[in-house]
Amino acid sequence: MNSLNRRRFLQAGATLAGGLALGVSLRGRTEDKSGSVGAPAGPHLAYLVRIEPDGRVIIGAPNPEMGQGVKTSLPMIIAEELDVNWDDVLVEQMPLGIKRDSEGNLSWLHVGQGAGGSTSVSEGWQPLREAGATARQLLLQAAADSWGVPIDSLSTERGTIVHSASGRRAGYGEFAAAASALPLPETPPTLKSSADFNIIGQPKPVVDALDIVTGKAEYGIDAALPGQVYASIERCPYRDGSVVSYDDKAARKVPGVIAIVPIEGPAPDEYFTVLAAGIAVVADSTWAALQGRAALKIEWDPGPHSKESTASLREQMVAAMRQPGQVVLDDGDVDAAWANAADQFEAEYFVPYVSHAPMETQCCVVHVREDGADVVAPTQSPSGASRIVNRLTGLDRLSINVHMTRLGGGFGRRLTVDYVAEATLVSMAVKRPVKLQWTREDDLQHDFYRPCGLHRLRASLDEQGAPTGWRHQLASPSKYYRRPNVKPEDMWKPELYTDDPPRRLLENVQRQYYSMASGVPRGSWRAPAHYANAFAVQSFIDELAHRHGHDPLEYQLALLGEPRELPYENHGGPVFDPGRLAGVLKLVAAKADWGEQLPASRGRGIAGHFTFGGYAAYVVDVTVDAGELRIDRVVGAIDCGLAVNPNHVIAQMESGVHDGISTALRLEITLEGGRIQQDNFHNYRMASMRDAPRVVETHIVDSPHPPSGVGEPPISPLAPALTNAIFAATGQRIRELPIADQLKG
Repeated sequence: MNSLNRRRFLQAGATLAGGLALGVSLRGRTEDKSGSVGAPAGPHLAYLVRIEPDGRVIIGAPNPEMGQGVKTSLPMIIAEELDVNWDDVLVEQMPLGIKRDSEGNLSWLHVGQGAGGSTSVSEGWQPLREAGATARQLLLQAAADSWGVPIDSLSTERGTIVHSASGRRAGYGEFAAAASALPLPETPPTLKSSADFNIIGQPKPVVDALDIVTGKAEYGIDAALPGQVYASIERCPYRDGSVVSYDDKAARKVPGVIAIVPIEGPAPDEYFTVLAAGIAVVADSTWAALQGRAALKIEWDPGPHSKESTASLREQMVAAMRQPGQVVLDDGDVDAAWANAADQFEAEYFVPYVSHAPMETQCCVVHVREDGADVVAPTQSPSGASRIVNRLTGLDRLSINVHMTRLGGGFGRRLTVDYVAEATLVSMAVKRPVKLQWTREDDLQHDFYRPCGLHRLRASLDEQGAPTGWRHQLASPSKYYRRPNVKPEDMWKPELYTDDPPRRLLENVQRQYYSMASGVPRGSWRAPAHYANAFAVQSFIDELAHRHGHDPLEYQLALLGEPRELPYENHGGPVFDPGRLAGVLKLVAAKADWGEQLPASRGRGIAGHFTFGGYAAYVVDVTVDAGELRIDRVVGAIDCGLAVNPNHVIAQMESGVHDGISTALRLEITLEGGRIQQDNFHNYRMASMRDAPRVVETHIVDSPHPPSGVGEPPISPLAPALTNAIFAATGQRIRELPIADQLKG
């Protein structure tokens, strides 16, 4: 068993009831002498494992839960190694836990507590297994001491210590107090063989499913602190615009309005604390705050981006591509490949800005006190919330308590904490707890949007139509816009993943980037650049196959070649195995009857992609009749390593289908005169039940590999599988998203 970075357990001790509490540290066993935040107090669980004398087993869920299932799957990992009955486990959401060492450096108290990049399970896999196994080891040692027998004569069975030689049996609770007083093991514990798993790999329901369906689950919109007031903010509709003047006389006359608080916008070219300048209305209810906000009269300075439009940005991309771009990858000699090619082919693909549009709009409660602060928020980055409050208030981060609610959707939007910054500023001004609630209009008009981009792909081909050279050019406004300490020459890094296929599958591969100027804030959106790149690359491969009369599946399998581990230095590495991608393509093709003859107006498309360590593929069946699109069937396959909870894998695959369809069909954020044009679901139309596939199937590869994330891999190949199916049905190639009315033209 490999120990990661000499990980040791930091905290073990007694609970308030005299049981065993255990935490894990990523920084070694040195005890922190200068304090911590997230210590066990009140109803919140600050330890990963807690076993009470009465036998109750409480396991902490350290990471934010936004529907990806980690509040269930991460405790399952601990429970497996602890060897308890899963049905007897209680799960509690942990608050943010950080600590400061003797040199003043801050680090995680137990494990990392963020949710992004599909890393929660993969990064928690080893430390959480060790946490459960160490708690079990302490209980065994306590039982051995109590019974006067060697520890290796004992075993465990679902929360019970067993001494087979004498037939003695006792529950964990009997030894919890004694275990809490034992010294921690000096070496990493022995972990189970996967053959002995009885929790991991089994489909388990969401631990708080009953609370969700009965309305008891706490989301950010439900959060409350004693004595709180309510705030709503009218924000500048122009990017980097500012307040020239405002008249709040009518707003102050609205019953319930308590205060008016100006919010200063971000400084030009600096990273965002808040997204926009604005005026906050504080009241004794959200309704009163909204009514007061509606009564404000504000004159805006439109700022430096008032002439930007979707059309002007597209023109900028087209003009830029008339010249060579920044070469960020240059394997082999693509020019020589062109010169010796039997054929060449080039195509352009476009993806627009899109919004995250979570069903729960941005919200939080913040109380800034003289001696500390409390934050209750639906956030993917609780540590980011802690940092922003520290930055704005100067409070010691160990005095800032951050509690995570369940998120009503995140998709990368809640990796940023601008809404926490807003609530913090208002709380500082009124010196009371403030609950901030965004409207749907706020959410669509003020977002960190997924970057738009124009992709140009060019391939040289031999006599059989196989690619010999490949160039991928991308013009886009980078997600790294205004990020601190990012050099201009590094703006390409979140937009083009240099190790993505077909690198190392072909000898001659070049990637070029053009960094576009835009005042639109950009950020991470589910599978960030992979969604866009998969659409371009998988569409292009399909075009190349059809150009020379090849079956698209066989063409792609030939490109991938034999199973082997290739270096992959981008997120999701350290290796990419084309055999695993080929495996999901073959599996999904077999399950979807690929190659079957279809009647006129029906088509079948296939696509696969490697995203953040996971391999996913889809076959999509469509019918197109008189310009009307119907999605008949979607069959998906995923290789995510060991599926900790197959229920969650299926749920994420299904969400990838519906989210991918929704985005491909109609979703687009556009600008005119420096302003976002979409402001609610009437003009940012999500997929409806009518758009949904009639049949959705998911197949999980029985994989011997460690777990990878499943939150983002399922969405990347959906759009190209859909548009490839449309081509098969109609002969019309969709190279620009969203599809919208293109089939009717």
